[in-house]
Amino acid sequence: MEEMKRAEGAGSRETIGITSTVPIEVVYASGRRVLDLNNVFIDRPDSNSLVEQAERRGFPEASCAWIKGIYSAVRLAGLRTVIAVVQGDCSNTHALMETLETEGVETIPFMYPYDGDRRMLAMQIDKLAGILGARPSDVEDARRRLDAVRRKVAVIDRFTWREGTVTGFENHYFQISCSDMKGDPGAFEAEVEDFLSRLAARKPLGKPIRLAYIGIPPIVGGIYEFIEANGGHVVFNELQRQFSLPFECDEIVDCYLRYTYPYHINRRLADIEAEIERRKVDGVIHYVQSFCFRQIEDIIVRRRLDLPILTLEGNRPGKLDLRTKMRIEAFLDMLRYIRQGD
Repeated sequence: MEEMKRAEGAGSRETIGITSTVPIEVVYASGRRVLDLNNVFIDRPDSNSLVEQAERRGFPEASCAWIKGIYSAVRLAGLRTVIAVVQGDCSNTHALMETLETEGVETIPFMYPYDGDRRMLAMQIDKLAGILGARPSDVEDARRRLDAVRRKVAVIDRFTWREGTVTGFENHYFQISCSDMKGDPGAFEAEVEDFLSRLAARKPLGKPIRLAYIGIPPIVGGIYEFIEANGGHVVFNELQRQFSLPFECDEIVDCYLRYTYPYHINRRLADIEAEIERRKVDGVIHYVQSFCFRQIEDIIVRRRLDLPILTLEGNRPGKLDLRTKMRIEAFLDMLRYIRQGD
C-alpha cells in the first residue's frame, strides 16, 4: 500500500522511475527521488489489472507480465522520466522505452557491460550523472549515506539465516526495498531501525527446512507464507540480497561491478554457491518468469548446483495456485526425508 501511495503522488519531475536496479546514488545526488516501478506494480492489490490495462493498449498477451505492469505503473504514477536498463536486464525494455517515448515520457538508457568492464560501467555512471546534473562528490556522499542504510538491512539478513528470527518474506521485503529506498532513505532507515529494535523479543523459528530462493522476485503472492506454513524457511533470497548491494567497496563503480544480476550467470552462481554453503541450505527454489529469456538459465543452474532444486514458473500476478502448492509440499517432504537419512 505504501508503494501505491508513493506512486500516486509521484507525478512530477522530482521523481524518476527505474525499470531495474541502477546506481540510485546518482539520482539522489541530483536532488530527485527514485521510484522502482517493479515495486509499484507488484505492491498494488489490483496488480493484475495493470497487466490487463497494458494489454488493452496493445501489449501482447504472450509477453512478460512484469513489462506490462511497469508500463501501466509509469502511467499510474504520471512519471515524466524513466531510467531504463537496456543491457543487463530484460530485452523487452527496449520496446517499452520506445512505447513510453511515443507517449511523452523521457527515457534515459542505462547499460551494464555484459563482460563487467570497469571502464565501460564508469562511463555509464558518469553519463547518467551528466544527464541528471549530479556532481561526482555528491554521488559519493549519497553512496556513503545509502550504504549506512544497506548495512542495517544486512543485519536483518543475518538474523534471517543465523538466528532464524526473521521470516523469508520479511527478508525479501527489506532487501528488495533497497532498490529505491522507498523514495525516502531517511524514512526507510527509520523503518529498518524499528524492525531491528523488535527482533530481540522474537523466538527462533525452530529447525525448519532451510531453503534458498534464487531468480527474480515472485510475481505470485503467498509463496513465502506457504513455505513456512509447511515447515520451510527461506534463509537466502538471492537477487533481493543483490539489490541491497551487501558489499564493502570504496567507489560506486566497484559496488555495481560486484552486483551480479546484470552480468554473466557464472558470477551469480559463484555468489549462490558461497551463500548456500554459508547458510547451510537444504534445497533450492528457482523461480522463473514466463516469456523471460532467463528461463533457459535453469539448465545451467541445474548443471552447476549440487542440491535438490524445485523450479517454479510464474506468469501473472495472483495467489499461489493449487498445483504449485502441491509441488512445494512434495519438495519439502523430499527434503525432510533426505535430512532424516543423513
